[in-house]
Amino acid sequence: YFILIINFMSKDFDIPKQMFAIVTTGNGGYDKLSHKIVDTPEINKNEVLVKVLAAGINNTEINTRIGWYSSSVQSGTETLHKNIEEGISYKNAGWNGVTNFPLIQGTDCCGIVVKCKENKFNSLLGKRVIIRSCMRLEGFSSRQKVWMASNFDGAFAEYVKVPASEVFPINCGWSDAELATIPCSYGTSENMLLISNCNQNDTVLITGASGGVGSATIQLAKLRGCNVIAIVSEEKSSYATQVGADKVIPRNSNLLKVLGENNINLVVDVVGGKNFSDFLKIIAPGGRYVSAGAIGNPIVNFDLRDLYLKDISMFGCTTWEEQVFLNLIKYIEEGRIKPLLSKTFKLSNIIEAQKEFLKKNHFGNFVLIP
Repeated sequence: YFILIINFMSKDFDIPKQMFAIVTTGNGGYDKLSHKIVDTPEINKNEVLVKVLAAGINNTEINTRIGWYSSSVQSGTETLHKNIEEGISYKNAGWNGVTNFPLIQGTDCCGIVVKCKENKFNSLLGKRVIIRSCMRLEGFSSRQKVWMASNFDGAFAEYVKVPASEVFPINCGWSDAELATIPCSYGTSENMLLISNCNQNDTVLITGASGGVGSATIQLAKLRGCNVIAIVSEEKSSYATQVGADKVIPRNSNLLKVLGENNINLVVDVVGGKNFSDFLKIIAPGGRYVSAGAIGNPIVNFDLRDLYLKDISMFGCTTWEEQVFLNLIKYIEEGRIKPLLSKTFKLSNIIEAQKEFLKKNHFGNFVLIP
């Protein structure tokens, strides 16, 4: 009986030698997204092969493709994408420097582990998992990070290979597409709240609150017992309220008039842009500002007097802490958060999906199905 179990856990799944993938061939417009048949990844020691069941869409895939991370870019992602479509090009830059194209993107993944090389990972075979896309392969005492779909091929394919340490089995009733909304958006959000010491005494202002990270932050801040204020477009205000926002402010409001000075403990920002200087005015003395994005515009007006005279702490967040993914798995399995799946598309329809994503008419996340 014991031998039969070992044989079952070590069996090979029916893995094809080639697979369908969306390959990003360089910086540019939608013409850089190529539908290809490529070799299925061959795993190495300490790696597992995951059959992709669903892959989320994030700003980062679009930003990397259009070269937004280049320091020469001084506009928001929407403006830059329009410029790219009009033929303007920018120097290649990714999250960790120059991106090595061609690259299979796809930062978010829900899948099934179908192959491993070492018996110590046999218990993962056949398990449905989500992948921690920000990896600290040199250990959590180092700030060095590796991002799936930026530093190596990601989940916009039928299979992806990753270090075995970065797959997390999960036991819940969520669909594959719902689980694919979690890694990047919720991981980024949980990391910002963790690093900025968000707690139940905080009044938290969330920018871009209808997007993946913003909508996740509403839930995760409410889970901590915070008073949550969300900035969204007027047509999405009811959605923000439904997932936990105590107050909603329309996107183009004058924040100083609506909130007044010195009334916010923590600003969680993924937008940047024209409101940045107001953020520092509305933060209370001793308050905090945390950022993991600047889709509105990365170039902002910054009065240093607001920073030092009010003892404001500022945090930049891209490198996830070890506790982040452990917390998310716990929240999901205990039913403490809910998925915010806006729409699914076939992987082959990625251009349609990214075009609709950039319109920002949705609330929550888009997901691709291979």
